[in-house]
Amino acid sequence: MEPYFINEAFDKAINDYMSSKDKKEGILYNSFLVVVIRILINIYGELDIINPYQIKSKEALKNNIMKFGAKSEDVEKLFELISNFYLIERRNSLAIKREENIYFISVQKVLIDLFTLKRLNFGLNENESKEFFDLLYTPGTSNILRQSYNYLNASNIYEIAEYYQNKMLEKPKEEKEEEKKLLKFDIYKLFNVSIADISKMNAEDVDKLNKEIYKSFDISENAINKDYLLEEKLKEIKMQNSPITTGNGYVDILLIMSVIVTTIMVVVIFSTIVF
Repeated sequence: MEPYFINEAFDKAINDYMSSKDKKEGILYNSFLVVVIRILINIYGELDIINPYQIKSKEALKNNIMKFGAKSEDVEKLFELISNFYLIERRNSLAIKREENIYFISVQKVLIDLFTLKRLNFGLNENESKEFFDLLYTPGTSNILRQSYNYLNASNIYEIAEYYQNKMLEKPKEEKEEEKKLLKFDIYKLFNVSIADISKMNAEDVDKLNKEIYKSFDISENAINKDYLLEEKLKEIKMQNSPITTGNGYVDILLIMSVIVTTIMVVVIFSTIVF
């Protein structure tokens, strides 16, 4: 059986949080590891952080932290950085000369990254943002203990504030529009569908139209050579150069067009089309 839920540092952080949460102005409640837990609770909620500890399920905790888009390796990195921070602080507690703890900044940056994922993917209200930023170790935090600890540990006391502000400038990535799978324009022309009409459709609408066109020519959309068969039909129609009719009269293409693209007025597609 593993001696720790996550690692010694994380377990200590949760235990210290639980024992100090009723003394909000106390030193322990505002110590770095406890504030890390408080920040995680700000992002995910107390149940998502404390419950996995109580049932000793590391997997549940990881899944909770990943719910806004973080990757498994991001979570493991956070656990490792917290542990590294704690090891240096233990050495510092016994040393005459204090060693710079680079993980003081690294841990906070990962937490800001996790917070940013929540903001980009799920949105935040103003209070959540204010509370999160105030928990960070910056010159502007409302707690004098966190201010002092920031001056003691950060070579640049504004580094975390600046990192946070830069991350807040990030915008959600625009999803690339799915590429439209177009048939030859001569095919669309048969149905009085213009280039302008096609340009107003999204990929899904074009796909629906294409399926109806294949269907109108009795060509299975699962046929390996469906494009060849469609091309042969087109050649046949051009050679005949005369009115033709399909067995189903090119059923409902106009109706389908009007449903999937309400902004497009396709001129007229009769049950029997004259070419």
